Formats: sequence, C-alpha cells, structure tokens
Amino acid sequence: MTLVAVVSDYLLHPFYPQFFEARFGVTDPELVGYYFAAICFMVMISFPFWAYVSKKVAELNILIYTQCIAGILALFCYWTNSYVNFWIISLMMILFKGSYLLVYPYILKITTKKEHSKVIGILSVIVHLGGVLGAVIGGVTVDVIDASYIFLIMALGDFIQMGMSAYLLKNKTYDTSKSIENKKSIAFDDKIIPKGFVLKIGLITLVLYGSGFITRPFFSSYWEYISIYNSKLVSGTIYAIPAFVALLVLWWDIKIKKTTSSGIIVPLCIGILGLWIQGIPIPGLVVLGRILYGWAVFRAIVRFDVLLFEFSNPETYAIDYSKVHFFQNLGVLISSFIVGVLVDQYGLEIPFTVAWIGFGITLVLFAVFFKIKFKSFILKAT
Repeated sequence: MTLVAVVSDYLLHPFYPQFFEARFGVTDPELVGYYFAAICFMVMISFPFWAYVSKKVAELNILIYTQCIAGILALFCYWTNSYVNFWIISLMMILFKGSYLLVYPYILKITTKKEHSKVIGILSVIVHLGGVLGAVIGGVTVDVIDASYIFLIMALGDFIQMGMSAYLLKNKTYDTSKSIENKKSIAFDDKIIPKGFVLKIGLITLVLYGSGFITRPFFSSYWEYISIYNSKLVSGTIYAIPAFVALLVLWWDIKIKKTTSSGIIVPLCIGILGLWIQGIPIPGLVVLGRILYGWAVFRAIVRFDVLLFEFSNPETYAIDYSKVHFFQNLGVLISSFIVGVLVDQYGLEIPFTVAWIGFGITLVLFAVFFKIKFKSFILKAT
C-alpha cells in the first residue's frame, strides 16, 4: 500500500514545471513553487487531522473512505481544463491522500522495538523505490502520452489502496487489531531525555527535509539544461538515482546483516559534499553527487525515524509522528515558497547551494541537541 501511494505521489514531482506549461501555459517558476508550497501545507494539516481521527477510528477503516474520495478527485483533476479549478481540486485530493501516512506508524505499532530499525529501513526503501517507479512512469507518460493521464494512474492507485484496506479488514488471516506492547529500548534518565524530544527531532528534520526538497522542483529542468539529453525519461531516471542508491544500501545491509540505523554525523557530511557537487553544471559530477546524496539522506532519515520511535510509545506513535511530520512538511513548505524566487533570480544551480548549507545547519543542530545525550550514536560513523 505504501509503495502504491508513493508511486502516485511521485508521478508528477519531477515534471510540474513542464506539466503547468503544457496543460495551462504557466511558465512562471514562482507559481510552480507556490503550488508545491500549497501541497505541503495540505499535507501538514491533513496528517495530524487523520492521526487524531485514528484515535477513534481504525486506520484501515479510515483509508477505505479517504482513498476512495482521493481517487474520485484525481479523476476530476484529469477532466478539468481550468487552472483555478485544478488548484482547488488537486489540493482537496492531497487532503484525503495524506491519510495513507497512517500506515507507517500503524506498522510500527504492530511490531516490537527490536524490529523497528529493520522495519523503518525497509519502509524507507519502499518509499525510495516508489520514488524511482513514480519518476520513471511519470517520465514515460509525459514523453509518450500526455501529462494529464498521470491523474488516471493516481486514481487507480487510490482505488487499489481502498481495495487492499477492505481486503485486510475482512480477511481473517490478518489480525488488524493487533498491537504490541513495546518497552523503551534505551533507558536514560528523564533529565537526559526531556519530553521535548519530539520538538528537537522535529526542528532538526525541518531543516533536513527542507534542504533536501529545495533541489527537487527544478531538478529535471536543471539536468536538461546542462546535459545533451532532452528526454523526460532520462531526467526522471537521474532524478531517481538517490532512490536506486537507497535500494542498494538496504540490500548491502541485509547481506552483511548490519543495522540500517547507524550514525548521523558522517552521512550529513557526505550529504553536504553530494549536494555541493550537484551544483557544478557537469553531468558526470551531477550523477556522482546524486549517488553520494542518496546514500547520505537514506542513512540520516532512517536514523532520525528510529530515534523518534525509540522514545515514543505505541499509543502515541501516530500523534508523535504526525507532529514530526508537520515540522518536516513545514521545512518543505518554506523551501517551496523560496525555490521559485531563487531560481528566477539566481538560476537553476542555486538550490544546491542552499541545500548544502541547510545540511550544515542540520549537522550543527544535531550536535547541539544530542551530542551528550546520544554520544554513542554519534560515534558510529557508518
């Protein structure tokens, strides 16, 4: 279900500038940035809302209705030719689509804390794999057919999630009411782990996610500008390199039986290098930078998620994750507002400069907040 949801989400991510130009004649990069910001805002408000609802209604029951509505709205996005109507309908669609994020804390709630590192790693790779498939399918659709057909694929994905939710609830093979009693695996003093750990992780990942996202909206345009290839499929493939790298990293971890939740400091440093290299307008260096960045961001994101769920309780997984997710999307929202202006004023290379500086700030915040409390984690380099 997560894979289907992420594929649907990523279909248009690399191609919104081209989509708005082809469908509505909109070429202003600022307007593209504002649309991304609007999407992030809807996710910010939708997930905490659905997390609150999940305290009263089972997650899979929620998904049956929300994904059905999202699928219907995706069909309206396909049919409409009005730019204003598209904004309204697509943002309402995002409001209901955002409920699929409940699956993440739900899976962790029905597994033990010892399994969390492995489960989070697998879920992260599923998200990355969804990014790969979404970018490739989206590229093929834009190149060969028409960008509008992407919304038909989105609708199909929503209806598949609706059907899977109903199947899981009705099939007696699966105990959908299952919940594991988890004890905290790290026993620190209350003074060492203040109750503000959600806020700390939220602030750090706000900068991390915002820095990573700022390179996305115009990456395909940047690649087509610096390379000899004008194919959306090639652009989508280069865009998805970090996702390919994440798949290889998890495969390697499984092969050598290594936990996916090792240190944070070194990944952030390598992420800075990878982002800096991508800002050099040479195709070979951009590919190298994507590879380094893919390894780094996978390691860092998994580790921060592991930290969050180690200190949270199963009963509050959805609420705590929704709070952190709010901060992460706030970072993406801020990036969405400024990326169009930056590109308009300084060119297609500037997002990478802002991104590696943001990773540096993430590194400083992590060191300030956790250098004593999580010294053992910091010492693990890779």
